[in-house]
Amino acid sequence: MSQTQPMSSAPAGVHDDARGGNRHLGVALLLIATAQLMVVLDATIVYVALPHIQRALGFSSAGLEWVVNAYALTFGGLLLLGGRAGDLLGRRRTFVTGLLLFSAASLAGGFATSPAWLLAARAVQGAGGAIVAPAALSLIATTFPEGPPRSRAMGVYAAMSGVGSAAGLLAGGLLVTYVSWRWVLFVNVPIGIAVALAALTVLAETPRLSGRFDLPGAVTGTGGVAALVYGLSTAVPASDGASHWGDAKVVAALTAGGLLLAAFAVTEARSRHALLPVRVLRDRDRLGANLIMLGVGTAIFGVFFFVNLFVQDVWGYSALKAGVAFLPLTVALLAASGAAAPLVSRIGARPLLLAGATACAGGMYWLSRITEHSTYANGLLGPGLVLGAGLGLLFVPLPLVALARVADTDSGVASSLLNTGRQVGGSIGLAVLGTVAWTVVANSAHAGNRQDSALAAYQHALATGFDRAFLVAAGIALLILLTTIVSIRIPRSGLTGGQHP
Repeated sequence: MSQTQPMSSAPAGVHDDARGGNRHLGVALLLIATAQLMVVLDATIVYVALPHIQRALGFSSAGLEWVVNAYALTFGGLLLLGGRAGDLLGRRRTFVTGLLLFSAASLAGGFATSPAWLLAARAVQGAGGAIVAPAALSLIATTFPEGPPRSRAMGVYAAMSGVGSAAGLLAGGLLVTYVSWRWVLFVNVPIGIAVALAALTVLAETPRLSGRFDLPGAVTGTGGVAALVYGLSTAVPASDGASHWGDAKVVAALTAGGLLLAAFAVTEARSRHALLPVRVLRDRDRLGANLIMLGVGTAIFGVFFFVNLFVQDVWGYSALKAGVAFLPLTVALLAASGAAAPLVSRIGARPLLLAGATACAGGMYWLSRITEHSTYANGLLGPGLVLGAGLGLLFVPLPLVALARVADTDSGVASSLLNTGRQVGGSIGLAVLGTVAWTVVANSAHAGNRQDSALAAYQHALATGFDRAFLVAAGIALLILLTTIVSIRIPRSGLTGGQHP
């Protein structure tokens, strides 16, 4: 294993000179943040376009969900491998390669004329995203000097990571309403190519570390995560409350995922060139940060999904209006991220994580009180602002804690592990919250007041089921708070103290 590269006071990953160093750092941050926003945004941008895609390409109702799941499956399954590729092949090289692959798949998907064509393109998009995401986070650690500059850069990165999911709904609504559903894919092409070309000029290549790919670990780890995401995605109940947890393919996928991940753990403990070295998880703070991100993904993906359904199916919002409904949350997240970036250097990560988890739990509980008779002002605006602020406070310190004290040889895998937690957590959240919501919807509809109209009874059932899902999400946020209390002990100096071998 190669030794850690020494950290200098100057950023190592950007072309610099006396006149243009700060400008180049600003451009580098813009490129990295744009790439991260594009990758995260694509997980949700297709949500509001799904009805249009179904009519255009003839998807079945069961097959339509795979427009979302095909992306999630390859993105979540290949993240660890993508992070290791950056360590061994150079992070700028993998960053650019991932962007070009993502852009090519987006172009192909935009021209799709059949369901199989679109699903294949979405799967390749996910593979490109799995290469870009860990490289982007690693490039921040190698490009920006320790201290406030790196904290500010992490703040911008975190804001893009958080805003992406909500912004995807708004962007999708705008594109579907005013252009075409195909542009939810085409829009990535010029952006991805422009960022890739600029990266070749602005970002310097990081050293290629010695070692080799851990093939057994890659097969078992990637296969295990992919099987887990597939099983959880397939288990999401339909709107009639019918459970899929007992379906043979769900049981087989979850069982295979568990066995493969167990084999992965054994393989990594014995491998000299492990895809996920055990030493990365021996740090209590880093393990805690990854568990917190797993919880955040579990709660937030499901909440965004069901809030989007609520405003459209219960309140009758259009796709565009539904996207606009998320704007206050997005603004609050950006504002909180901006405030957290300088604060993390002054007060440390723990206070921000405690405040963020508390705000998320409160916002989700408040959201669980919404009914079909609520208005936007008294039912969704307040919880959205509180939830957005809480997410902003969480997203800024988490990457800093996850990458603190990590050797340069492991920064790629540490970055990919954080993204993997978010993605797998999202799949868990959609499955668990979906099971709760649709089961309660079905039970509430069967027990509905016979004097109500069919529409009123259905809207009440939806509101009841979704509220229960939001309440479960609030419970998950409390677990995030407990994890923070128990595991996060990193001192303020530890976030800026550099890396060690």
